[in-house]
Amino acid sequence: MNRIPIFRKKIRPLKVMVMLSMAALFLAAVGGLIMFLWNYTLPHLIGVRSISFWQAVALFVLLRLLVGGFRWRAFGGGGRHRGRGRYWKEKWMNMSEEERTHFKNRWKEYCKRQ
Repeated sequence: MNRIPIFRKKIRPLKVMVMLSMAALFLAAVGGLIMFLWNYTLPHLIGVRSISFWQAVALFVLLRLLVGGFRWRAFGGGGRHRGRGRYWKEKWMNMSEEERTHFKNRWKEYCKRQ
């Protein structure tokens, strides 16, 4: 009997707990840093009120939504670009010498225009 491969990974409770605790620690550190920087500089410079920790966390979340989104490229790789290196390496290995020379020349012309 042939087995059908299952591509879902097994969820490990310990890994989930470690990731959740790291996320909470990160959020606490960022919230504390934002609160410290805000309360240290802005009330003295422009006369705004001090903010609490939870206001700093809310400010962080708001700014991430408005400006950057929640894509964490530093931790997960390039997302849609993941696996491109293998693709181009395989494509390069399957090219003839003439195709490689043509590709190099086209790439040089492209880079000159930029």
